[in-house]
Amino acid sequence: MIVEEKIIDGFKVKIASIGDVLIGAACDIGPRILYLASAKKPELNLFGILPDAGVETPEGFWRIYGGHRLWAAPEAKPRSYSLDNQPVKIETDADTLTIYGNPEEKNSIQKEIIVKASSDGGIQLTHRIRNIGRWPIKLACWALSVMRKNGFAIIPIRPMKIDAEGLLPDRRISIWPYTDMADKRLKMTSEYIFVKQDPKAGGPLKIGANANPSWAAYWVEGFLFLKQFRYCSEAEYPDFGCSVEVYTNPNMLELETLGPLETVKPSCATEHVEIWRIFNVGKIKMKPESIKEKIEPLIKV
Repeated sequence: MIVEEKIIDGFKVKIASIGDVLIGAACDIGPRILYLASAKKPELNLFGILPDAGVETPEGFWRIYGGHRLWAAPEAKPRSYSLDNQPVKIETDADTLTIYGNPEEKNSIQKEIIVKASSDGGIQLTHRIRNIGRWPIKLACWALSVMRKNGFAIIPIRPMKIDAEGLLPDRRISIWPYTDMADKRLKMTSEYIFVKQDPKAGGPLKIGANANPSWAAYWVEGFLFLKQFRYCSEAEYPDFGCSVEVYTNPNMLELETLGPLETVKPSCATEHVEIWRIFNVGKIKMKPESIKEKIEPLIKV
């Protein structure tokens, strides 16, 4: 792993080179990963950066910043919006980059993101939330990536066929109160949900699902960002059973995966692992046949 320090969109980041992927961890905020690019096109940051967007909280103004972050699900205010605007500790060795978030005393948690090459050629991100309090806490790791504008997200919702006769439901989809199912940014087919990021759109949209198979992706400017993760069928998941969620507004799109809800005892931790890959796939349409032709052959089971 080669690590160097650079300024990206005004933020100081430590950039690690892992295979043919460049990944940059923020030094002065976080834990955040603010830069993700193919080594073949380093000028194209696949993540969106929003330095000024945010919301007021009892602690102060929380900024989204953009890039990739770790939250605890389910979402709540002010708990989820604990300020992360202080320098973080970053450790590197021959094959691992670890970002340690600052203790969130009011939430009784501390977050870590551990980055290294995966055994199958991708990048493995271990998201860890530790209970630093005195009593058990029920939560789930929630990995959110703010993506570059003008692309689209893909959630697979292939039938699980748990009932050969089709008498019982086999898929879950969650809709947020502000989501209009007739929104042109949203396209649903029998095997995929597509969500387009449109800078000219009027307002927010969010949808979640129990993804099958366990991956989610975002296409923009000819590149595909693919996340894979492990799903536990016996576990409880947030937001009516979602393992993947997509939120979008005129300024951004978030590609999100969630781990199972767990009761974490004091001094213990829960983890959620994503495997990231970037592919130069050229033009892809928001159509099932395009996904089956150009994306599914790239996915390693």
